[in-house]
Amino acid sequence: MKNVIGSILPLAIAVTISPIPIIAEILLLFTKKPVANAASYLAGFIAGVAGVLAILVAIAGTINLSAGSGSSKGASVLQLALGALLLAAALRQFRGRPKPGEEASMPKWMNGIAGFAPGKSLIVGVGIGALNPKNIIVGVAAAVAIASASLPAGQVAGAIAVYVLVAVLGVAAPLVVTLAMGEKAQAILDSWKAWLGQNNAVVMTVLFLIFAVVLIGKGIAGI
Repeated sequence: MKNVIGSILPLAIAVTISPIPIIAEILLLFTKKPVANAASYLAGFIAGVAGVLAILVAIAGTINLSAGSGSSKGASVLQLALGALLLAAALRQFRGRPKPGEEASMPKWMNGIAGFAPGKSLIVGVGIGALNPKNIIVGVAAAVAIASASLPAGQVAGAIAVYVLVAVLGVAAPLVVTLAMGEKAQAILDSWKAWLGQNNAVVMTVLFLIFAVVLIGKGIAGI
């Protein structure tokens, strides 16, 4: 169990540090129903991340990933492929970074956040948590790590819970700061939003590069 937690924690950190989901949470805290919208978005994000990982673990659990098996080598090849995808994503993020003095662009769907209601915030949270390609790639790697350990059901559920808890810390942080500091949180959140937006490409490039190397290393070791 400890080895599994050690393997999935870095992957969960890759999810929690993602700037775009955090920026969306910050923007929701400046809507007409800030706490309700932000809490709904967070709940949806949790459900999305947990749901996708549970499905991936269930799928991986149907395959024999024990050491020395053909499927185990297949899992190593999969890790190599995921690492290669993250390397490609790192290159794409680096090339798309804003030039000095240029303002970073945000996804078009963020333009309508000011008019979000809790229901829509929940749906968007589920979508971002579940359908973000990076979350899926990292989730596959985490599912392989969990399934290959042949843990009992209770420990599998515990590993998923630990992964989800760490993965959602970044999105939860703005809401926690707002609840703890009230109106004083606005200046902090503004500075977070500005920094994350301008440095999104750089942050994601570094994350993708680090975890690409980790996955490729594990894949090579398992072949």
